[in-house]
Amino acid sequence: MTVDRLPPVAPEVTATLVEDLSPRLRKRLDAAVTKLGARPTHRDGDTVTIAVDDETELRLHAPGGVVATVDAVTCGCLLAPACVHRAAAACAAPTADPAPEPADRPSRAAPEPASATDPGSASSPEVASPAQRAAADALWSAGAAVLEAGVDGAGAVTRSTLLRAAHTARLRHLPRAAGAALSVVTLLRAARAGDPSYRTADLVTALAELLGTAHRVGTASGAELAAVRGAARRPYSPDGSLRLYGLFTEPVVTDSGHGGVRTWVAGSDGRLCTVGDVAPGGVGRALGVADRAVRLGDSALTHRELGRAGLAVSGATVSPDGRLGAGKGVKAVTARGAAWTEPPLAALWETPPAEQAARALRSASRYADPDGGGSDLLFLDVELLGAVRESGGTCLLARCEGGMCVRLTVADDDPALAHRDNLTLLAAAPGARLRIIGRLVPALHPRLTLLACSHPTGEGTIDLGLDRLRRADLPDPAAPVHLAPLQPEGSGAHSPLYLLERRVEQTVPAGRAALGMLGDVTAETRRMRRAGLPTAAGLLTALCTSAAQRDRDLFGRLLPADTDGFATYWLAAARYTADVAESLCAAAWQPTQAR
Repeated sequence: MTVDRLPPVAPEVTATLVEDLSPRLRKRLDAAVTKLGARPTHRDGDTVTIAVDDETELRLHAPGGVVATVDAVTCGCLLAPACVHRAAAACAAPTADPAPEPADRPSRAAPEPASATDPGSASSPEVASPAQRAAADALWSAGAAVLEAGVDGAGAVTRSTLLRAAHTARLRHLPRAAGAALSVVTLLRAARAGDPSYRTADLVTALAELLGTAHRVGTASGAELAAVRGAARRPYSPDGSLRLYGLFTEPVVTDSGHGGVRTWVAGSDGRLCTVGDVAPGGVGRALGVADRAVRLGDSALTHRELGRAGLAVSGATVSPDGRLGAGKGVKAVTARGAAWTEPPLAALWETPPAEQAARALRSASRYADPDGGGSDLLFLDVELLGAVRESGGTCLLARCEGGMCVRLTVADDDPALAHRDNLTLLAAAPGARLRIIGRLVPALHPRLTLLACSHPTGEGTIDLGLDRLRRADLPDPAAPVHLAPLQPEGSGAHSPLYLLERRVEQTVPAGRAALGMLGDVTAETRRMRRAGLPTAAGLLTALCTSAAQRDRDLFGRLLPADTDGFATYWLAAARYTADVAESLCAAAWQPTQAR
């Protein structure tokens, strides 16, 4: 049985089923999840049946596609409903997306009474309520427990604690923190199941987001508190009438099996917006949707066509991250587009690369506040230099403004998409000059995933994931370009920051105790100090010291580990390495003469 054969289960249902187990059965829960995963399933309408054994069946009833109540999970064994099977099935199933927030939102937290000597105190900004702080504390504790145990020790009981904390946070109107907790649960499940798409770095980011957001709830106020709380749903705001010009269309294929496209357009003022169509279906759906009509007003344009045409929209609604709404009040008609060399699109290529990279980093930051706006796209004029080999494969080297060398890579290696074949052809045309659009890849050297480019003949544009270049489209290659050495790569190309990053990541698979046994890190801290990273050296020392520290009582017995203290040091190290890596990336995009 695979997870995707079970219906999603609401977080609070899984948490309640696990909490209702006796201590003895909780110890058997992980083994029960594994055993149940090997049993056959059968779906009949809204009900999925699992054969626990030859005589016993377990049922998950999911009206509307989600198991929403505890009573919807039933078992036919003699110990039911107090058996381990119901909780095991819920733990094996994917976690359902949270239900919409309750309509009765609580009133804002009352400010502290104004004092006679502080006339301005009456206008103090809003702070989190006691209930919100308590929910954040529970999330912190649950996240710290995951760091203590590591992936290997974060079994079903640990995950159910996170689910309960996430459910409580959602009820307290903290959707950002709740969402981070659900991401951690999903990644823990993927790691323990050996999912090939799982990456430790993703779990590091999710855990740091969970712990950081939970911590900020108690200290934030005003606008910062609103960002920390987040929004349960993406808000769309009225934006009147818009004149939009198509840029390109990119295929979207996710690890969760979703597929579709995203078409990028720009307004008369250069603001970027997107029109998307993504749903379950994978790469096959992505290729098919590209030639379907855009879901926006009365426009008959397909996504491919919109990427080269224009729209006049009235009653437009736009989310903070630039997504165009498709509500009933939105009206759109086809209009003339613009070439990349014509206004208003040409202005996108006039901003210096360093400024574009800084803007893209703010959008692509691992810990940026959600819905902060902006885009991670860069618009560059380049000269192709040819293919270069890297440890991870081959990329295309190009030279842009100021002589800076940029590495261009494929956005998706799926052979059904055109990315890889197009990049290979372009690498065979050194000397060609193109106008390109790429997505920033945070690295210690300038790097982009290549999404679209002007046609090598100078006529039109190419959506590099959907359109396929032919060799006849390429100009005759110029004289071979000497590619070595690849300079400059940025001031942090050989930064020892990875020494701290490695320890941060090592905590996640095996927990705090494993990090505490790694031994002396004096040589590593000395190297970081010599490289001008004293803060990194101090964080590494504090992190490893905290991991190894276990005090004893008067009788020599080990006291409980300081999980909160270790989580604090780990969070500081995770956020610091991310911030420094982003700073080094920004420095790599500075003009050569500025370094």
